[in-house]
Amino acid sequence: MEKKNHNIHIIGAGISGLIAAKVLEEHGFSPTILEASAAAGGRVKSETFAGYTLDHGFQVLLTAYPAVQKHLDLKALDLQKFMPGAAIFNNGKQYIIGDPFRDIRFLFPTVFSGIGDFSDKLKVLQLNRILKQKSVLEIFGEQEETTLSFLTGFGFSAQMIEQFFRPFFSGIFLEPDLRTSSRMFQFVYKMFGEGHAALPKSGIAAIPQQLVQQLEHSSIKYNCPVASVKNKEIVLDNGEVLQTDYTIVATEASALVPNLKNQTISWHSCETLYFETETKVISQPLIGLIADKSALINNIFYHTSLHTSGNTENELLSVTVVKDHRLSAEALITQVQEELKRYCNIDIAIFLKKFTIPKALPDLIGLNYGLSPSETQLTSEIFLAGDTLLNGSLNAAMISGEAAAKGLMDVINGVTYY
Repeated sequence: MEKKNHNIHIIGAGISGLIAAKVLEEHGFSPTILEASAAAGGRVKSETFAGYTLDHGFQVLLTAYPAVQKHLDLKALDLQKFMPGAAIFNNGKQYIIGDPFRDIRFLFPTVFSGIGDFSDKLKVLQLNRILKQKSVLEIFGEQEETTLSFLTGFGFSAQMIEQFFRPFFSGIFLEPDLRTSSRMFQFVYKMFGEGHAALPKSGIAAIPQQLVQQLEHSSIKYNCPVASVKNKEIVLDNGEVLQTDYTIVATEASALVPNLKNQTISWHSCETLYFETETKVISQPLIGLIADKSALINNIFYHTSLHTSGNTENELLSVTVVKDHRLSAEALITQVQEELKRYCNIDIAIFLKKFTIPKALPDLIGLNYGLSPSETQLTSEIFLAGDTLLNGSLNAAMISGEAAAKGLMDVINGVTYY
């Protein structure tokens, strides 16, 4: 059978599904992607509101991700890069810290910031050196422990952990207790050190948009939710039955595949609130961290400092909340506005929009970096993809999509896994 005649479906036009389609196309196949929503991207979304580009959740692209360098045209994304540091709000004051080896302007502010002691600053240099020499595969081959126990065992002071590591990585891992695997901490820390944190000028959704534009022989059917997946058959929510030769499930599969019904995934949630202000309290493109443990706010960021917001008349401020709370939407907005004034000296913050993201990041244990194509095969005709198979990252989503496509092609080419 000619490759173009194989009837291949991909469930989900998120990053892993788009990469799977891209790899299949590169080998002569023409898959059909079934997407439940009206746009591609999955959890990587943006929208325009009040003249601003608002990402669904505060997200950044780490340019050092190997899969990102392989599959994306970073130059075409017109990336706006963060400075390698952070503004820390502690006891009503703002302190700037950063990597002076990457930007000399951070030398004196970091040395005299009062965040951590001299021993902490030496340990940061030591950690940078160790992770620079350690491969990604070595990191994911190490024994897992929590990020908090790793940092404590490395010798960082409680002050350094509470004022920098906890607020910074709580915003990345979307959990305030630093119980995320030490493998993930080391991997992300290494990626920050080897590349840049950046955002496309037109918003984070430019990433899936670019992947869609790369597809020439795939078709995407939007607003096409799937009810169940079986060998040779896909049932849509509207009752329509599609015949298929092979299927890649590039979304949460437990609700779709009968023998996965009980294998549900736990998720970290977060809320991102956008405000408009007249001025910026952080003048440079730096994330702002709230070091007070009693604060509901985890971090703040001025998107106008990166020229990614669209509207330039005022300043666009995003606020991320990762802690659990029982506040109503109205009470949460009021609480955040009060904390912006108390901790960051932001007197006037006009509320624009709030995004509640219940499935922002998978809560996983036993994290891995990669998987073989055979590990993506669920049945003789069904394959799985998604960052939930590895670790919660854009890099993992891409790697899993690539592996699922290769596993499917291996079966077509006569490789038997079962």
